[in-house]
Amino acid sequence: MARLAGFLLLIVLIVLGLSFAVLNAETVPLNYYFGYREIPLSMIVVLSLAAGAVIGVLVSMGMILRLKTQVASLRRKLHRAEKAADELQILPAKK
Repeated sequence: MARLAGFLLLIVLIVLGLSFAVLNAETVPLNYYFGYREIPLSMIVVLSLAAGAVIGVLVSMGMILRLKTQVASLRRKLHRAEKAADELQILPAKK
């Protein structure tokens, strides 16, 4: 059931994307640092959204990598603490 719902959602997104491209097919001038070009408006919008998504992923990767290293460090500390606790349990109690 979930597979069918995902497939239907994909079809709806494709139809919406195609209708967006058809409705915004007129070309607009795009001046960039190295030149000038006439590009369809829909392509500019889609490329801008894709660039924003890529930038967002790259920015969040720094935070994710920092958190992964922190988790690894905490796991090592936990392992050392568990090992120390096990050694203390093995020692005989003094009277």
